[in-house]
Amino acid sequence: MSKALDALTVLQEGNARYVEGTSHYDPALNAVERSRLLEGQSPIAVVLGCSDSRVPVEMVFDQGFGDLFVIRVAGNVVASSQIASVEFAVETFGVRLVVVMGHTNCGAVAATIDALKKNAHPESLGNLRSIVDRIRPAIEGLLNLNIEEDQLMEQAVRSNTRISTNSLKYGSSSLERMTEEDNLLIISAEYCLETGKVEFFDGVPNEDSSTST
Repeated sequence: MSKALDALTVLQEGNARYVEGTSHYDPALNAVERSRLLEGQSPIAVVLGCSDSRVPVEMVFDQGFGDLFVIRVAGNVVASSQIASVEFAVETFGVRLVVVMGHTNCGAVAATIDALKKNAHPESLGNLRSIVDRIRPAIEGLLNLNIEEDQLMEQAVRSNTRISTNSLKYGSSSLERMTEEDNLLIISAEYCLETGKVEFFDGVPNEDSSTST
């Protein structure tokens, strides 16, 4: 597990620098890094996150070229193509840390809440339906609760991230086996648009509750 935990520490420390405005990454080294990586790559972690333009994964963790294997899709949902991408990174590059990262005020989650509240006809959603249908299970139960809109959004984002993490863990026999036998760690995280902080939760070893960077 040490390889996964070492990678997690790097991400936590990088995010702390990002929040503090003391990032180490030097864009002047871009040309050097591009040249170095022509021979191959060895990312330390896979991050499956949302496509939202306000969540630039490498910047959030203060990482540069070749450090992270990033998969981005609206709502950080998990379908077969995302599972295959993670399998590829884990099996090809030996990555042992996979982070599924949602974020506050997620537009895809908000769109799903709106569609469910309006009981929108599936055909009216067009291709957005493929996203909504995957986020729907995270939200349906919450709509029956008597909670404020901001609380609904907060809980829906967290619930959606958990479901995506579980879909990744148990949607692949290969990944499930590696979590049990080969020290693969798949955990959830949430990026806060307001503060820039990443909170890791669900699956973090030796933690009974969520821990913040």
